[in-house]
Amino acid sequence: MTDEQRLLEQMPQPQQPVEPPPGELSAAQLEALLFVAERPLARKEIASLAGISVTDVDALLGDLEVTLRERGTRLIASGDHVQLVTAPEAGRLIARYVGADGGRLSPAALETLAIVAYRQPVTRAIIERIRGVDSDYVLRSLIHRRLVVEQGRADAVGRPFLYGTGFDFLERFGLTSLDDLPPLEPEAAMRLEAEAAPGLDE
Repeated sequence: MTDEQRLLEQMPQPQQPVEPPPGELSAAQLEALLFVAERPLARKEIASLAGISVTDVDALLGDLEVTLRERGTRLIASGDHVQLVTAPEAGRLIARYVGADGGRLSPAALETLAIVAYRQPVTRAIIERIRGVDSDYVLRSLIHRRLVVEQGRADAVGRPFLYGTGFDFLERFGLTSLDDLPPLEPEAAMRLEAEAAPGLDE
């Protein structure tokens, strides 16, 4: 036996990962899965990985959301997808660590973002009708920051893109879902509805 072979025999062997039994998923496993995921995960995807029902996944997600309320991460949801993000109160500290604060949003960007958030899915034409000015640059800026994302195309002439908010929007504003958006004042809500009334194809 060579010295190299003896050395290999003495070295500790890497542990084989222990797979969870099919049909089981603990809260700790769910948290770990969401922590290492580099993208939002769909509830159906989690259920398929764990071999359990979507109903069971929803129950575990509800428990996890409550557990995380006093910790440094939060569970946020957008449609069928969920993701772990840092807690809003840790934002300034984390920004100092990474050397950036994400940049301030201009009044035009905030106005456009508010329209997208409350009217989504919405086309650029509707955004511009509501604002009364060209919004191509500011919309592209919000997409670049991943605060606004493309959500497909409208079933209308020209098939214009539909825009909505993504996970980065929820994290930036400390929301767990779009249901947490504060209600609009009646005057603002009426304006959004009236200006967008002609439809998606204009």
